[in-house]
Amino acid sequence: MRRRSLLIAVPAGLVTLAGCGDDDKSDSSKASDSPSPTPSGSATSAPPPPKIVDGPLPAITAGTKLGTKPTVAKGTGDPSKQLAVKTVIAGGGKTVAENDFIQAHYLGQVWSTAKVFDNSYDRKTPLVIQLAEGGIIDGWRYALTGKKSGSRVEFSVPPTWGYGTKGNAQAGIKGTDTLVFVVDIQDTFNSKSSAKGTDAAQSDAALPKVGTNTDGKAPSIDIPKGKAPTKLVAEYVIEGDGDEVAADSSVLVQYKGVLWDTGKEFDSTYSRSALTSFSLEQVVKGWAQGLTGKKVGSRVLIVIPPSLGYGDSPPAGSGIKKDSVLVFSVDILAKM
Repeated sequence: MRRRSLLIAVPAGLVTLAGCGDDDKSDSSKASDSPSPTPSGSATSAPPPPKIVDGPLPAITAGTKLGTKPTVAKGTGDPSKQLAVKTVIAGGGKTVAENDFIQAHYLGQVWSTAKVFDNSYDRKTPLVIQLAEGGIIDGWRYALTGKKSGSRVEFSVPPTWGYGTKGNAQAGIKGTDTLVFVVDIQDTFNSKSSAKGTDAAQSDAALPKVGTNTDGKAPSIDIPKGKAPTKLVAEYVIEGDGDEVAADSSVLVQYKGVLWDTGKEFDSTYSRSALTSFSLEQVVKGWAQGLTGKKVGSRVLIVIPPSLGYGDSPPAGSGIKKDSVLVFSVDILAKM
């Protein structure tokens, strides 16, 4: 697994897969793969929103292109006690809203020393995280909401909207430190996000047919007459062009699940209007095996036999009977 980010305020608290995770592995803080060991200073009493001001902000002296690791000068003088925010490169993509998930590269350092305490560029893996209260330090939520994907944003975060008076000992951040971040926003995702790619042939009449709409609405899943497959099925409905998902990856998804026998929906992110993230190591074998090797951006049909699903022990209250065959449409939005 990749090294975890230090900048997250508290575990993201994302909804784990309600219809697909093993009961003893459904802790939401584990599913996000990016919790910090240190809670934010605002965990018990949230401060009022900061004022957004233009500066001061230290200069970016090298790595000035979007997507390249920046070098940021040491802060001079006293930093703002509010949130100083500057759009260094203005992107033309989707606008980020609060509670969206963003995919971004970032670097964070201490104002007074220029000590870099965390960055994603060296890990060569962008961060995917929700801009939700309690899920990330408040400075990120306030600084990035309203910005567009494709943008580079520099901002300074005083302790009030960072780690509070306790700081973050693991990162070497004191309770008096103002932090400076440079963030390259690659993409943003919300409950209307869908797969992006090329429609795949669905020519096997013995398999369910899944809708290919990409308007953010739940796709249709038409179950054929006849017996369900006895082995796992994992086929592209829409094939994306992103990175392949590994067996130990965490992913951000939209999904819909129905029962083969009745076609009845038993779980769906579309119904909840909320995306879900999880580790493939923390879901039933059918999900883990079905998504491993598939590309980000894709919509995948997964048909899970009981032996790779819940067998004779379905989750209580799920509406799933013993030995049910489960059918899913899964949009892989991002790898986390």
